[in-house]
Amino acid sequence: MPRALQTLALLSLSLTLGMAQADTPLFSADGYRTSLYRSPTPTQVEAAQIIDTQGLQALLQTQPKPLLIDVYRRQWLQGRFIDSEPHANLPGSHWLANTGDGELSPEWQHYFSRYLQKLSAGNRQQPLVFYCRADCWLSWNAVKRAAALGYTSLYWYRDGLDAWEAAGLPVVAAQPEAFP
Repeated sequence: MPRALQTLALLSLSLTLGMAQADTPLFSADGYRTSLYRSPTPTQVEAAQIIDTQGLQALLQTQPKPLLIDVYRRQWLQGRFIDSEPHANLPGSHWLANTGDGELSPEWQHYFSRYLQKLSAGNRQQPLVFYCRADCWLSWNAVKRAAALGYTSLYWYRDGLDAWEAAGLPVVAAQPEAFP
């Protein structure tokens, strides 16, 4: 194939993919963010309080102690998590990988609800802090999902792990909670 024709074919493919991306909705009918997860996030989320690093440090000193829920994504292949790169989270966190996706299969929804039930000992007033990275919609989705399950003391650590590390605070090596 002549070089000019190859270039034209690649340009056409790029434009087609770009248009397909532009046609992809950002939110599901239920209001969950379904694409472009790493992009600027809103300054509010319904049913939760946004906290910064200083606020989280203060909250960690209260009783009952809040549960830290990391929802960072981890590749899932053939029934297991793939450790493609190391991940760290805030000390004491529970990593519920992939539960911040905009659309969850029934299995992943059950994984999320089962762990929240287990970790909170069934107490829907148990303070829960959801986080991921800065400019990450996954934790925003997880907050909405927890509210839909009836949890009432919700916090969104909006800038997440990035802000924690920027403050020079310790992190620990993380492994996702077992699925299913």
